Amino acid sequence: MDAAEFRRRGKEMVDYVADYLENIEKRPVYPDLEPGYLRSLIPNEAPLEPESYEDIIKDVERVIMPGVTHWHSPYFFAYFPAASSYPAMVADMLCGAIGCIGFSWAASPACTELETVMLDWLGKMLQLPECFIAGTHGRGGGVIQGTASEATLISLLAARCKAVRRVQTINAKKSESEILSKLVAYTSDQAHSSVERAALIGAVMMRKVPTDNRYAVRKEMLKKMVEEDKAAGLIPFYFCATLGTTPSCAFDHLTELGPLCNEENMWMHIDAAYAGSAFICPEFRPLLNGVEFADSFNFNPHKWLLVNFDCSAMWVKERADIIGAFKMEPLYLKHENQESGLVTDYRHWQIPLGRRFRSLKMWFVFRMYGLKGLQAHIRKQVALAKEFESLVRADKRFEICAEVVLGLVCFRLKGSNELNQELLKRITKSREIHLVPCQLSGRFVLRFAICARTTESHHIQQAWQHITQLTFELLQEASH
Repeated sequence: MDAAEFRRRGKEMVDYVADYLENIEKRPVYPDLEPGYLRSLIPNEAPLEPESYEDIIKDVERVIMPGVTHWHSPYFFAYFPAASSYPAMVADMLCGAIGCIGFSWAASPACTELETVMLDWLGKMLQLPECFIAGTHGRGGGVIQGTASEATLISLLAARCKAVRRVQTINAKKSESEILSKLVAYTSDQAHSSVERAALIGAVMMRKVPTDNRYAVRKEMLKKMVEEDKAAGLIPFYFCATLGTTPSCAFDHLTELGPLCNEENMWMHIDAAYAGSAFICPEFRPLLNGVEFADSFNFNPHKWLLVNFDCSAMWVKERADIIGAFKMEPLYLKHENQESGLVTDYRHWQIPLGRRFRSLKMWFVFRMYGLKGLQAHIRKQVALAKEFESLVRADKRFEICAEVVLGLVCFRLKGSNELNQELLKRITKSREIHLVPCQLSGRFVLRFAICARTTESHHIQQAWQHITQLTFELLQEASH
């Protein structure tokens, strides 16, 4: 493919993508096929001779689309949103074309510097404390990670390194392995599985803190566990708070937990993967109160802020804590400007060496939507969730299972877990809408998350009609 054909095919692809997104709700939201479907549709080996672009495009519809779960369908209500917008897609094209691997300032100055400024822009939208803003002289700053899972792992590893050094400062005879064996981290029993996985990778013990009747961690329970562990000779060093848990969108009490973590020399990381986007709205910003006590904070613009995957924003109060844990300086990565106070080398802030020019997506989206446009998007989706909640509450057969704060509604049929499992099975089999479950207080609960950028009120109404029709059929059968 030369430049001339690229121009032609690129325009065709833009048309294909636009047609796909404009007509996505006509496609079944969930695929109807069995595992292993794809292997029989394509050859067992790569072609020896080049094939035509036309044949490849035909195979997109024949091979790929039948196996796609359409995350951007207005009938997709599973998991959490996967952000998408035309400005972000256009920026991603440019990112792919520039193709730099921005591991250092010298590897591509614009890649590094735009990221620093974009994280400052976003931090100011969230009204983060000044200590998290890099500016030109701040001690903190932001970085784009691939996922919230990576941000959690990075924060835990940095906290582990800091804890080991602190203990060795007090007692130089203690070996690193001896200290590591006594470190203990904490998180909510509602936290995402990636938090527990970070502890597995980091080879440290992690304890789950029981939550209150609103599925939030309170100070008393964490304090009790910390005191028990200290009495047993362990070293509490890390707590991951969650703002907007995956099962029910619950919020840990930062204003209680933060001072406790500070008193106990425990690193507090805040995982707000989904909910963080909402904090750009003044009415939701109080949910972030207490962030001033945190050592690190993360959320995913690629979930709810119209910046497509991958783009996970992470801020640290003291960037020296991150850099100190991961810094490696082989000669082939050094450059003459690295000692400048204005230069950041993001390879010291992350697990991989290489990184894409992801800040371009933020730059395009922030400029083409503006803060007001982004706020309007969040508010619209919260209103749609409230609309669905009102439909559920009006039907006496159903119950709401957790407070509806943002764009997630947790609900269930009054009755057994088996009844709700059967309802979800029928919803999935219908392929008209897509939901996933969670477990709250031992109950099987259905999650209804407003996900697609194009979801409107009539999609909510139609989804509810579909759920109630399947419910009617299910209850009719059960009564017989």
